[in-house]
Amino acid sequence: MTGPEHYRQAEIQLEFAATASETESAQWHQHQAQVHATLALVAATLTGSSSPRLSKQWADIEGSED
Repeated sequence: MTGPEHYRQAEIQLEFAATASETESAQWHQHQAQVHATLALVAATLTGSSSPRLSKQWADIEGSED
């Protein structure tokens, strides 16, 4: 999974957390979002802008309306 994919997964997990009907489920999704966000941060730090493909993926995320 790439950094941008982890970032998108974090966003998805936060959406699940926001709509969860049970507190325990919401917390689980929040924890999953935190893990994916951390992995996205690590990937962004390690790759920087050295890869044009990854740079485009990050640019696509930054420009998204999600």
